[in-house]
Amino acid sequence: MAKSTQNNKIRNMYFFIAVCFGFIVIAIAFKSGYISSVEGDVWRTRARALVRPNIKVTAQRGNIYSCDGQLMATTEYSYRLYIDFWADGLNGDTLKKYIGPLSEGLSKMFPEQSAAQYRTHIMNGLAMKVNEKKQSDSGKDVVKKSREYKLFDGNKLVNYLELKEIRKLPFFSQNKNKSGLIAKPFVKRTKPFGTLASRTIGDIYGEFEKGGKNGLELEYDSLLRGVPGTSTIRKVNGRIMNVIDIDPIPGKDIISTIDIDIQDITEKALLDKLKELDAESGTAVVMEVSTGEIKAITNMGRIAEGVWTETKNHAVADEIEPGSTFKVASMMVALEDGVVTPTDTFDVGNGLYPYAGAVITDHNANRGGYGKISASQAIRYSSNIGVAKMILRGYKNNPEKYVKGLYKIGLNEDLGLEIPGAGKAKIRMPNKDRSNWSNTALPWMSFGYETQIPPIYTLTFFNAIANDGKMIKPIFVKEIQQNGKTEETKTTKVIRNKICSDKTLKEIRAMLYDVVNQKDGTGKPAHSNLIEIAGKTGTAQISQGAAGYKAAGLSHQVSFCGYFPADKPVYSFIVVIRKPRNGAASGGSMSGTVCKVIAEGIYAKSLRNKIDNCLIDSLTPKIPKIKYGLFPETEYVLNKLDLPYKDDSLKGKWFTANINEDKIILKDRKIINNLVPNVVGMGAKDAVYLLENTGLRINLSGKGTVFAQSLDPGTKVVKGQTVTIQLR
Repeated sequence: MAKSTQNNKIRNMYFFIAVCFGFIVIAIAFKSGYISSVEGDVWRTRARALVRPNIKVTAQRGNIYSCDGQLMATTEYSYRLYIDFWADGLNGDTLKKYIGPLSEGLSKMFPEQSAAQYRTHIMNGLAMKVNEKKQSDSGKDVVKKSREYKLFDGNKLVNYLELKEIRKLPFFSQNKNKSGLIAKPFVKRTKPFGTLASRTIGDIYGEFEKGGKNGLELEYDSLLRGVPGTSTIRKVNGRIMNVIDIDPIPGKDIISTIDIDIQDITEKALLDKLKELDAESGTAVVMEVSTGEIKAITNMGRIAEGVWTETKNHAVADEIEPGSTFKVASMMVALEDGVVTPTDTFDVGNGLYPYAGAVITDHNANRGGYGKISASQAIRYSSNIGVAKMILRGYKNNPEKYVKGLYKIGLNEDLGLEIPGAGKAKIRMPNKDRSNWSNTALPWMSFGYETQIPPIYTLTFFNAIANDGKMIKPIFVKEIQQNGKTEETKTTKVIRNKICSDKTLKEIRAMLYDVVNQKDGTGKPAHSNLIEIAGKTGTAQISQGAAGYKAAGLSHQVSFCGYFPADKPVYSFIVVIRKPRNGAASGGSMSGTVCKVIAEGIYAKSLRNKIDNCLIDSLTPKIPKIKYGLFPETEYVLNKLDLPYKDDSLKGKWFTANINEDKIILKDRKIINNLVPNVVGMGAKDAVYLLENTGLRINLSGKGTVFAQSLDPGTKVVKGQTVTIQLR
């Protein structure tokens, strides 16, 4: 009986619990239905407010490298800081509690302002928010300026390491919903080699989305900028979470044709001469004869007294009268048409030749002129009269034939250069009634006036002379790479297979050799005892607008264009200097001497001494230090240098190294997916490649070998996060 009563009580208890659960289920179902049908729109609106889909994730911009893989342009991120005084968790009383130590911390990091000034500035922002709230509560429409209140006066930017330290300061150490601290990224391109080829590499706009501004940065912007990804921002339990939906695809890397060593030699030689002459600007370009690759290009302009830097890309953009370097083209046309031979003579008299109401003048007119000279000597002496008489002999009554001859040798061809804003050669053809032609046009054109040609076009013509008559397009980019793998290789484009006959070419090259290597040549200052140079000088008056060439204080442009070694050319070059203030204007003694320094510098760079002939230095370590990085490339170098090494434990392609007295011990450097790699000890190229491959953005500081990185190795990678690497 007792047992039966006990069972009834248990059944009743279970029944009661079941009924309670039933009511709860019914209540939940009712409430769910009510929320879904009656309050659904309200809650769905609130849910959407907590989610921001399709947020653009900017891709890492590709890098630009020199031809030997040295980093010439990479992306550096900086940040502008704001406080959102309307942040959900920001409490004015809490801010007032921490404002003292916060202001002191900011003043220690950035001493340009005192702690009191930082305190006043921040509290002004809080007061602005209070005032805006009062106006908003009164029903007024208010622009909430305190939502993005600058932490620093002006437009001060901080780098990633500074931002990291700021986030450790009192109050700012909280998450941004409580502290209101907002960091907006700004991007700029860092050029580790400073001004070297700066205008050719180009620049980008500060706002990342705008991309390239000029140079290769603009020309290859679509490849460098990559493909952006998308993310969704969600608010979960008071925390903002940014979830990557589609990973961004990093931009491609550009391998330029620039050789850092040749570029350095060229820029220094030009800059030293500009300082000596106190010239307004100068341009120098070095081109590889057989490939058309531009190995060096520098464009220095005076921006203040005694200060020159890379400004406009004069070599590519300037459409200028070339001056006497153009005489070589006139000679080539005349030789091809049989108008003259190198030994034909012309009487240039005392250096003054009246023609069609004007006077053609030779540079030595004040010394009595050259008298009778050969066609070959007209080039060697750079005689305006000699070349003019030669061209008038053959084309006075048929100037169209002369201009067609210039077109035939490729001088008027559009080179289609890779640099935006490039100029074009302008050599006008007489029209049918010759209304665009004057009696003086032909002789003046013959020695470099009446035409406009960018310096790089003149260089292309001289390069063709050095290249056995084959004219090729100058190129600035060798390869396009993605993640270290070559996707496209740029090949040489031929403009003319032959600009003239072999006979003419041989005669022209002999003349250019004499210009530099004969005692009476105008290019004698470019003569080198180390390496034979051939080329042509140029000295041109710069037109003064409406005043023409008769204005007081007439300015000059001096140039030299040629190639070396003279017998088997490897490089061609051009140097143009505008408006020198010091010295008598001379293409030979000014531009020619720059070319000599460049040629000798490149020659010295190529010298190799036999190790057997070198004295042993007891202070030098037997085994040199090596940068960590990729094993296959290092193995190649070690084998070439015959350095002893051991790699028994090496399994992967990345390594570190220990150096014993007589051997290099290579060890594995483990690279684990989705973890920040250790790049300490690596060079810039390997470090940037490895970090970018993991999805990180790079902030590069210094040059040499990596000695510090801002993200600890082995921590989880957050794609799009910035890592700062410091080199020395």
